[in-house]
Amino acid sequence: MMIYIVIISVIAVFFILIRFYLLKLELKRVTRQLNQLNNKVISKKIDLTFYDKDLENLAKNINDQIDLTNEAIFEKLRTENEMKQAIANISHDIRTPMTSIIGYIQFLESDDIGPEKRIKYQENIKNGALRLKVLLDEFFELSTIESADYPLKRENIKLNKLLVDVLIGFYDDFNKAQIEPSILIPEDEIYISGDSSAVKRVIENLISNTIKHSSGNVTIQLVKNSSSVQLNIMNPAKELKEQDLPLLFDRFYKVDQTRTKRSTGLGLFIAKSLMLKMNGNLSAELKGEQLLMKCEWKSLFQNNSHTV
Repeated sequence: MMIYIVIISVIAVFFILIRFYLLKLELKRVTRQLNQLNNKVISKKIDLTFYDKDLENLAKNINDQIDLTNEAIFEKLRTENEMKQAIANISHDIRTPMTSIIGYIQFLESDDIGPEKRIKYQENIKNGALRLKVLLDEFFELSTIESADYPLKRENIKLNKLLVDVLIGFYDDFNKAQIEPSILIPEDEIYISGDSSAVKRVIENLISNTIKHSSGNVTIQLVKNSSSVQLNIMNPAKELKEQDLPLLFDRFYKVDQTRTKRSTGLGLFIAKSLMLKMNGNLSAELKGEQLLMKCEWKSLFQNNSHTV
């Protein structure tokens, strides 16, 4: 009987030693894989040939960390590529008016130009400088909006009054573009919560974009729903395709890339960024050949309203 106990004990010890040996080999194998991964010899996740519950948990945690690292690397590369593209776009957009300004200044240095041409060149320099100012303002605004500590204050905003004030400021622009907007605003007061300067900037960017790219008259409508307030801006956009919609709010995106003088492609991106920071939403959809920009905020007060 004693012999059997000794034999069983020896087998148990032998089994434990073999298992310990295999675990040690597997740990060495995992270590080797990690070293190869760190030295970029391999890019695959950790795999096991000997299965143990604790070892499996270790491998799973390591593989989860590998996933997080790969995501961080991908995001870093994406951000770097966006930054390179942004710098290229900024350089191109700034170079155009700057080249124009320098050229006209050189013309003005000539003694052979008459007073009419001198006035014309001075006007062109002024327009180029104003264009440059708009570009620099938008690029500066872009950098501040994307910072984590961008200041936004919460206040109760009477949206219908703010919308009317903004529209009055675009009166001359609508006339120059020969656009007579159809404006539908409820009589009752409509309140939202947000930063008034940010909300004003959003509306200005949307209307400016509409005037620049509309091929006909536009409709501007403020709608009060049960729990939200919606600003709808609709205009003809025959050149726009369904595949363009997801890209409209990207940095520097232009449906027609040849129209560099008319737009930086930042207006809609800035508007979208501001809306998200205010917990609102800005979206676009095509209804036939009409582009609908839909700006939505949560409503503050519930009251009946009607449109006139």
